[in-house]
Amino acid sequence: MLQFISHENERLGYADGVREALRGGCRWVQLRMKHASDDEFLATGREVGRLCRAAGATFILDDRVHLVGALGADGVHLGKNDMHPAEARSILGPDKIIGCTANTLDDALAAVDAGADYLGVGPFRFTTTKERLSPVLGTEGYRGIMAALRLRSDIPVVAIGGITAADIPAIMATGVTGIALSGTILGSADPAGETAHILEILSNQEI
Repeated sequence: MLQFISHENERLGYADGVREALRGGCRWVQLRMKHASDDEFLATGREVGRLCRAAGATFILDDRVHLVGALGADGVHLGKNDMHPAEARSILGPDKIIGCTANTLDDALAAVDAGADYLGVGPFRFTTTKERLSPVLGTEGYRGIMAALRLRSDIPVVAIGGITAADIPAIMATGVTGIALSGTILGSADPAGETAHILEILSNQEI
């Protein structure tokens, strides 16, 4: 599983980055615009939603539970300081996807107990795309969390935070379900090609 998290850089706007990731074969997009107003988010979200629907991709909003309906999104991803997942579930109902960020086993178990559908666990290493970074985990951190978590739940776990293509085999070997990327794809000279390359690596890990 590959999740693409939108991030604006000097070459590509939010929707442009999503378009490239989809062109490379990614079928899960999280629209993340932390400092944008709701109006800005809606304007970009309408375009990203159209792109995702045309590609048959899952469309997730970062944090903005109140905009899921307006954008026809498939669900939300909630950070540790965002809305509680149980509250989000009461607003969105049983059919929307709710993902939660976790940095520790306690975080992960709390999210499971609150009804999360998947976990974004990280960061793997330092990343400039996220503020107020939690302690980095590395492969040993993932291995420990996954070993304990699987005694309680089979919830999908996506590794996130500063991951490069070269890191993928070692990370997947810890038992995670997939990875989430932003800078590795957008920083490439050929984002669509890099996306396709990463999907090929992931496919080889599943054999």
